[in-house]
Amino acid sequence: MELLERLHARDGALTLSEKVAHLSRPESYPEKPAAVEVVQTHMSWVFLAGDIVYKLKKPVRYPFLDYSTAEARRESCAREVLLNRRLAGAIYRRVVPLTLRDDRNLELGGSGRAVDWLVKMRRLPAHRMLDAAIRDNAVGAGDIRRLARVLGRFYRSASPVAISPARYRIGFQHGIRANRGELVQPRFGLDAAPVERLARAQYAFIARCGGLLERRAREARIVDAHGDLRPEHVCLLPEPVVIDCLEFKREFRFLDPVDELAYLAMECERLGGAAVGDEVLRRYLAASGDDPGIELIAFYKSFRGFLRAKIAIWHIVDHEVRDTERWRARARDYLRLAESYVRNW
Repeated sequence: MELLERLHARDGALTLSEKVAHLSRPESYPEKPAAVEVVQTHMSWVFLAGDIVYKLKKPVRYPFLDYSTAEARRESCAREVLLNRRLAGAIYRRVVPLTLRDDRNLELGGSGRAVDWLVKMRRLPAHRMLDAAIRDNAVGAGDIRRLARVLGRFYRSASPVAISPARYRIGFQHGIRANRGELVQPRFGLDAAPVERLARAQYAFIARCGGLLERRAREARIVDAHGDLRPEHVCLLPEPVVIDCLEFKREFRFLDPVDELAYLAMECERLGGAAVGDEVLRRYLAASGDDPGIELIAFYKSFRGFLRAKIAIWHIVDHEVRDTERWRARARDYLRLAESYVRNW
């Protein structure tokens, strides 16, 4: 946590460790939970306090986001609440300040000076998250039907994004180049051969079928979507909700709904639930009347698998991560899955 502490020092108040320690104690919360479960993610600290969840963003900076100041984190929290209310309106409550009193004690939602900000959410039942339900073989036909209906309604109401056909196609070419460039780096310890094969296959698809991608933009299919539609972000409540929208870079949310649903299907398949994701996608296509073609769906799945392999391997250079072989194995799994779709085009 040393690097984060140095970044956090610019706030001129307390260290990140002091904030995390305070938020790890049950007495710090107005809800007075019996215990607090603390979860660290790549970009946040999450505090499960009884029926409520509080999320504190880390003071990190990457090429695609900057949380290095309290004001930047406040703005990001506000965007997170606003955007996630599109698919999880009752879950996202509000942004709460972490304040510093005159006696130098921290207080959640107090009247002192705000030194940081947290997103307050309602806690969801862990066993009804889609990834857990897939592992437990507990996804029913009604769950799939209701999820497809919710997502279909979301995409119909999503704001359209104007993008030229050429720019849309070229964006995938740049993505392939970026994915390959990271994954072949010797420091990650991956076999370069499958990476190179996958990159060549995806480039070849664009050379041969780039018109399919361009048609999606020409038909105004691109919308401001969720941006990170993974099973662990889907909760199968009676009215399903989807959390953790990608809020920090809006361009990452500018997606073809079929691309986003193909991404969900790919992730479901990785967890052993291929039929779940494919059925959600099939229902969306049937309800919307969209017909993108099998080849394009396979490409979208493959491209998202390539991207997820890159994101997985990045974890091994995170100074907070110790289980590097887990993430190396995860990257290999994504690469194998991404390559399996090539035969469908």
